[in-house]
Amino acid sequence: MYRVGVDVGGTFTDIVFLNEETSELGIMKVPTTPREPAKGILAGLRMAVGPLVKIDLLIHATTIGTNMFLGQIGIEPPRAALITNAGFEDVIEIGRQNRPSLYDPNFSKPKPLIPRKRRYGVRGRITSEGRVIEELDVEEVRKAASRECSEGTRVFVVSFLHSYRNPSHEEQAAEAIRDECPTAYVVTGSRVDPAPMEYERTSTAVVNGLLKPVLSSYLEDLVSRLRREGFEGKLLIMQSSGGIVEVGEAVERPAAFIESGPSAGAVAVAYFSRLAGIEYSIGFDMGGTTAKASSIVRGEPEIVESYEVGGKVHMGRVIRGSGYPVRFPHIDLAEVSAGGGTIAWVDPGGGLRIGPKSAGADPGPACYGRGGAEPTVTDANLVLGRLPETISGGIRLRRDLAWRAIRDMIAKPLGVTVVEAAWMIIGLANTVMGRAVRLVTLERGHDPRLFTLFAFGGAGPLHAAELAAEVGVSRVLVPPRPGVFSALGLLVADYKVERHASIAKRAGDISDDELERVLARLEAEAVRTLQDWGVEPGSIVTRRLVDAKYWGQAYTLRVPYQGSVERTLEEFHRVHAARYGFSVEEEDVEIVLVRVEAIGLTRKPLLRAPKQAGDPLKGEREVFFQGGWHNAAVYDYNAMAEGYRVEGPAVIEAPDSTILVPPGYHGIVTELGALELER
Repeated sequence: MYRVGVDVGGTFTDIVFLNEETSELGIMKVPTTPREPAKGILAGLRMAVGPLVKIDLLIHATTIGTNMFLGQIGIEPPRAALITNAGFEDVIEIGRQNRPSLYDPNFSKPKPLIPRKRRYGVRGRITSEGRVIEELDVEEVRKAASRECSEGTRVFVVSFLHSYRNPSHEEQAAEAIRDECPTAYVVTGSRVDPAPMEYERTSTAVVNGLLKPVLSSYLEDLVSRLRREGFEGKLLIMQSSGGIVEVGEAVERPAAFIESGPSAGAVAVAYFSRLAGIEYSIGFDMGGTTAKASSIVRGEPEIVESYEVGGKVHMGRVIRGSGYPVRFPHIDLAEVSAGGGTIAWVDPGGGLRIGPKSAGADPGPACYGRGGAEPTVTDANLVLGRLPETISGGIRLRRDLAWRAIRDMIAKPLGVTVVEAAWMIIGLANTVMGRAVRLVTLERGHDPRLFTLFAFGGAGPLHAAELAAEVGVSRVLVPPRPGVFSALGLLVADYKVERHASIAKRAGDISDDELERVLARLEAEAVRTLQDWGVEPGSIVTRRLVDAKYWGQAYTLRVPYQGSVERTLEEFHRVHAARYGFSVEEEDVEIVLVRVEAIGLTRKPLLRAPKQAGDPLKGEREVFFQGGWHNAAVYDYNAMAEGYRVEGPAVIEAPDSTILVPPGYHGIVTELGALELER
C-alpha cells in the first residue's frame, strides 16, 4: 500500500509516494491541467503507483480557493446573500479605512463579494455583553430567504453584531433559512470566526460561504473520480496553517485552506530543519509560476493570524485594503512573480521587467515547443547552458526556440546580445526573489545571515547560490527530491485541529477556573475530532494559546497559556516587548480569544543518502556564470552518495530539478540526502 502526497501547481502536478512496506520513496511530475486539475491528478497517480486501489492514504494540497478569487478561468463564485442587522448591510463595503494607494485620487475599494441588492438587514440586536435587547424578526429572515431561494441563491451568510458573545440570533436565522431553502449552503459568522470586529468576522464568513460550494464540488468530483479508479483509501487536505484534516473539516471551513499548496513546502522545511538541527531556516520555493519564501524559527514555521485574499501584490506582499480579509491562521509566506515560466518583457520606457504574466503549463515557455513565443526565466536558463535537454515530465527543451524568443523580444529592443539579455533576466529574477526573502526575515526582525536557505521547487536549486549571495546568506541546502519537496511536505505533515472561543474581557475580570473550563472544553472537542478520524490517543499532543491585547489596541498578540491568568499576562508582556520593543505592564490587558491546537502525529518517511553509489560524473558543458562562460562538470544527483563533494562550477541533474554550483562554491551530500552548498 502507498501513502501519497499530491501538490497541484500552476505548471506541474507533483506527486510523492511512499511504499508503506519497503519505506521506499518515489516521485512523479506531470503537467498540470488548469481547467480540470483532477484529470492531471489521476493521470499522475496512474503513472506513479498503477492501480489506485494500492493507495491507502492520499494527502492533497489545493489552490482552488486562491484561483477563484484571482479570477482563474472556469471557477466562478456562487450566487450568495448576506443576512445581518438592520443598518449594517454595508459593513463589507465600508470595511476599514485602509488605502492601498495612499495618494491615488482615483482609488476605489475592492468590489463587494455580495452586491447591495442581496444584502438584507433584519431587526434584532444583541449587546457586546451578549444580552438580547431586541428579539430577532424571524419572519424578515424567512421572507429574504424565500425571495433569494426562488432566484437561485446557493449560499446564505448570516453575520450579526456580537454573535461571538451570543450566537442565538444567528442560529435562529440559520434554521429559518434552512426551512425556506433546504438545499442552500448556510454559513454563520459565530461558527466560522467567533471573535470581535464585525467587518473582519463578516468578511471571513462571506469568503468561507463563497468557497464552500466550490471546494465541496471540487472534492466531490475528485473523490468520485478516485473511487471509479479503485481508490478505497482516505483523502486528507492540507490547511493554510500547515496541518492536515479530513475532507469534512475542509468543506466546513474552506477559507482555512486558501494557501494550502504553498504551506506544504514550509512544513517540509520545518521537518527537515528539526532533523538536521538547524535553528533558523528560509524556505525558498521556486516553481513554474511563482517563487515563495517562508521563515522557520526553531523548527516551526512563522504563523500570521489573518490575510487578504484576492488582493494586489506589491514586492511580495498583499497590499492591505486591496483584498478581502480572512481571519484564519496561515503560514507567513511572501510570494513574487518569478517562477520558471514567468514572462520577461520590455516596458515602453525601455526597462526590462518580469511578470506578473506566466506561460504556465500550456503553452509553457518558448523552449517547450508548444506554441509559446514569449521569453521566460526557463528560456534564459536554457540559453545560458544551465538546463539539460530534457526536464521533469519528459519535456524536451529546444534551445533554438528559447534563443529566438529572447533575441526578438528582449535583446533587440535593449540593444544587447542574446546571452547578455538572458543574464539580465536571471539577475532581475534573483533581485525580485531576494525581496521575498527579505520580507520574511528582515521585515520580521530576523538577520538573514543567521539563516540557512532551503532551495526547492523545479527551479529553486538553479538560483539558490546566486540568490543567497543577493540576500547575504552563506549556507544553502538543497533538500532531497527538491523538485517535489512541497509534495513531500504533505507526507511529513501532522493532523491539526484548532478550536477557539471568544472571551473578550479584561484579564482582571477572568478567574483561572473560568479560563480553565473553556480551555478544557475546547481541548476535549479537538481531541475527540482527531480520535474520530482514527488518530490514536497516544499520538495526540495539545497546545493551549491565548490571544490578548492591551485595552484599546486594535490587534492581538498570541501567546502560550501558562496555566494561570497571572503567568499568562507575564508572558504577554514579555512577548510584546520582544516583538514591538516595549511593554506597558500597568495597562489593562484584554483576553480576546482562547485557542486549543490538537496535533495528531503521523509516521514520517526516512530520509537518508545512500552510503555507496556509482560514478555520478556525466560529462561537461559550457555554462554562463558571472563574468562569462565556464566549462562546468555535469553530475547525476541520484548517483551521489553521502559525503560526495562537488567543486563549482558544476551542474547537478536530478529527475525533478537541476542544481547549479557556481565558481567559488562547493557542495557536499549530507547524511539526510541534502546537498549543502557553501562559498
